[in-house]
Amino acid sequence: MDRMLAARLHVPSRTLRLEQVPRPQPGPGEVLVKVEAAGVCLSDVHLIDGTLTPLLLEGETVTLGHEVAGTVAEVGAGVTAWTEGQRVVLYAGETRGGVTYTRGVDYDGGWAEYALSSAAALTALPDGIPFEQGAIIPDAVSTPWGAVTATGAVRPAEAVGVWGAGGLGVHAVQLLRTVGACPVVAVDPNPVARDRALAAGADLALDPADPELRARIGAATAGAGLAAAFDFAGVPAARAQALSVLAPKGRLVLVGLTDQPLSVADGTRFSYLQQQILGHYGSDMPVALPQLLRLIECGRVDFSASVSGVLPLAEAARAVERLEKKEGDPVRLILRP
Repeated sequence: MDRMLAARLHVPSRTLRLEQVPRPQPGPGEVLVKVEAAGVCLSDVHLIDGTLTPLLLEGETVTLGHEVAGTVAEVGAGVTAWTEGQRVVLYAGETRGGVTYTRGVDYDGGWAEYALSSAAALTALPDGIPFEQGAIIPDAVSTPWGAVTATGAVRPAEAVGVWGAGGLGVHAVQLLRTVGACPVVAVDPNPVARDRALAAGADLALDPADPELRARIGAATAGAGLAAAFDFAGVPAARAQALSVLAPKGRLVLVGLTDQPLSVADGTRFSYLQQQILGHYGSDMPVALPQLLRLIECGRVDFSASVSGVLPLAEAARAVERLEKKEGDPVRLILRP
């Protein structure tokens, strides 16, 4: 049987190993994809460090990687929508029996030479979009897109804030500007991230430790506060700060994942102002991916600057280390088999 290289996480010991494993064979309704690019996400780091744990994984080991682009290598019985050689982007997850399974978490992902997918869980990648950019769309771009357009339902001219201008937050800034939010305020302790947010279209970039933060946001919004705030940091302090500058009927959208408790300091004020806290996870991929790919094709958005480096699959552990230690402040690192 053909074998392939894969970067696999042994969950009980949190050990990442490069292994030679059998190449998957597509069953009925499945597609085998030759991986050309796979993104390295902070969620992958958290799976390795134990902050996150798969809930639906069968067994103890999983091939990481939920951001994947490549070419169709083989199709299973009954698959007519895809043919060998087509360029594709894989969804970051699938719905099975009404339950969301995440690729590279609950089942094998794309840190490998080949990845298996349901024929319904991928979309065509236009020829003009490089694999490296295509790979990051299923999470780093589509997750903030879903948060902005669906969960947060941002409307033109609304004042918005983004806490955490990293791999997802910087894309949120771009996308908020695309949908007409104004002003767009980015909040991040890292000056490099703040500069990056300004380059991506933020009108204001603030340090959360700035004692004038509330006053600056007040001045930028004519005293109204933010109609919507997005937490991409997953940090309790960021959530508390965002709540403190929300406008009446404002909504806080929680995107960053954390196991820390959520608290509202003044419940009476929160209720009186009729504010909302909304949880967000992923995106509606059949809708989001084609929309985003079309926006890239039309020149409305450009994520080429988000690819901070490309490493061979054999250096997966090194890529994780670079992201964890923020070496060079990467947005997204890409693994190429």
